[in-house]
Amino acid sequence: MTTPLNTPAVEGRWTPRLWGTLLVLCAAMFLDALDVSMVGVALPSIGTDLHLTTSTLQWIVSGYILGYGGLLLLGGRTADLLGRRQVFLVALGVFALASLLGGLVDSGPLLIASRFVKGLSAAFTAPAGLSIITTTFAEGPLRNRALSIYTTCAATGFSMGLVLSGLLTEASWRLTMLLPAPIALIALLAGLKLLPHGEREKDHNGYDIPGAVIGTVSMLLLVFTVVQAPHVGWASARTLLSFLAVAVLLAVFVRVERRSTGPLIRLGVLRSGSQIRAQLGAMAFFGSYVGFQFLVTLYMQSLLGWSALHTALAFLPAGALVAVSSTKVGAIVDRVGTPRLIAAGFALMVVGYALFLRVSLDPVYAAAILPSMLLIGAACALVFPSLNIQATSGVEDHEQGMVSGLLNTSVQVGGAIFLAVVTAAVTANAPAHLSPQAVLDSYRPGLIVVTAIALAGLLVTLPGLRTRRTQRSVVVARSLLQEADADPVAVRD
Repeated sequence: MTTPLNTPAVEGRWTPRLWGTLLVLCAAMFLDALDVSMVGVALPSIGTDLHLTTSTLQWIVSGYILGYGGLLLLGGRTADLLGRRQVFLVALGVFALASLLGGLVDSGPLLIASRFVKGLSAAFTAPAGLSIITTTFAEGPLRNRALSIYTTCAATGFSMGLVLSGLLTEASWRLTMLLPAPIALIALLAGLKLLPHGEREKDHNGYDIPGAVIGTVSMLLLVFTVVQAPHVGWASARTLLSFLAVAVLLAVFVRVERRSTGPLIRLGVLRSGSQIRAQLGAMAFFGSYVGFQFLVTLYMQSLLGWSALHTALAFLPAGALVAVSSTKVGAIVDRVGTPRLIAAGFALMVVGYALFLRVSLDPVYAAAILPSMLLIGAACALVFPSLNIQATSGVEDHEQGMVSGLLNTSVQVGGAIFLAVVTAAVTANAPAHLSPQAVLDSYRPGLIVVTAIALAGLLVTLPGLRTRRTQRSVVVARSLLQEADADPVAVRD
């Protein structure tokens, strides 16, 4: 599909309206990341004000993850079928309204409900926004540049959320809930004017209602099971039966998709090794980082006694490095390709996590913590944009929403699963006597798991390097054959 905005992009000239379109989409991604990072620091104040137990409090985070991770597949395909612009704007409006309600409610259940609705709306804005970019900017340098800017906004939102939450919570936790509302409203009004009027997918062979229902239920149940497993026990009957139900539902989902004339996910997409590596890499990337941030936040606040703002500032160098360097990744991808950048990023991430194992109860920030933050920031700058570029490359316009939803699902499900695994590793090594050193020692197995997850991401990426070299050899061989046909004497010489 070609939109009115494609022509200047193909010619290499970005008009003011094209920049405005990208900024609207970046604003939505910024809000998603901002909202995820802001709520964590505000949880203690929310619990005190609304008299919530710890088990209820965790659902303020889990409710968002449940809505977001559970409905991404549906959100991506809906954008393809009903129109990316329409889906994006409606979901952004719902996000603004839910943000407003979340800052005004006075009960835990209502706050959790508003968080679930925000996650649900983000499950539609994220794939719709990404697919608008991939269908507006031609594949190659222009799209790579746009995706680099887009993913930089996500990293910037996450970093700013950490700092802003520390500042706003000092005044009121409600401000952390209300802040996204006006930003989302401004982005909505700008989007009504700037976003291209793309066509809906035609000849889509109907709507895959059974696949949508089964896929959504299976993702919701998977995320719910993983979120609850650390609390009810990984070996409990409830957890095991839930995982069995997920396996059955996924098997039924695959069967339905193979028989559907208009599937929610075209399974043939997953025959691509590049696509599979992008999806698995996304799970390892976000899962390892979320687990790392969780442990480091506990370490800094619970063991070192740092304030929420102090902790946020400790993470800031990583976010700042991403914000400064991510926009340059698109140009590097044009020269060396995504597999090399992803592999290099995962290698930096493994080293950064491993170095953090040295921390003590009296660390010197510049020597013990800052090196890890800088390495992880550099890794995020390389990996996250490259994964987005790799997952959406070579995909037809009418399937961009589907692939975008699949990538975001991998990110969220990977985050939920691996965070639960890291938490389980720490819980299994919880000390009988809660001395600071014993607690720190219990964190180390979790850090080892985090490092292992990043290492797995690196190993998944390595076959892509060999594939790229093979492809380049084929291109060179074809070039020589063409030269031989054109000038046999020159080749013999």
